[in-house]
Amino acid sequence: QVQLVESGGGLVQPGGSLRLSCAASGSRFSIYSMGWYRQAPGKQRELVALIDTIGSTNYADSVKGRFTISRDNDKNTVYLQMNSLKPEDTAVYYCNAVISATRSSWGQGTQVTVSS
Repeated sequence: QVQLVESGGGLVQPGGSLRLSCAASGSRFSIYSMGWYRQAPGKQRELVALIDTIGSTNYADSVKGRFTISRDNDKNTVYLQMNSLKPEDTAVYYCNAVISATRSSWGQGTQVTVSS
C-alpha cells in the first residue's frame, strides 16, 4: 500500500499564492504518474494537473498559466504551485498516484480557501 501525505493548504486572498506538497511512502512500489484533483462542495471531483515519469504535464483549462505541477522522482513527491488564485479555486485538493496498471492511491485532501 502507498500512503500519500499532503500539506500546504490554507486560507489566502484572491491573487495570492499557495504551494501544495504530496509525499508518497510505503513498501516497495513504483509511481507511474501523479496528479492533483479538486472537489468543491456540491460538485464532482475534477482534474487539476497531471505529470508523468518524464515530466510531461497536463492542466485543466481553468488553471493553465496560473498553476504549475512538478515532481521529484527521487523523493516520490509532487508539488502544485498555485499563483493568481481566484475564489473559484476554493476546494479540497487531493493528490493521486498511479502505482500499477490497475491501481491508484489517493491522499486525504487539503482545504484551499480563496476569499477576501
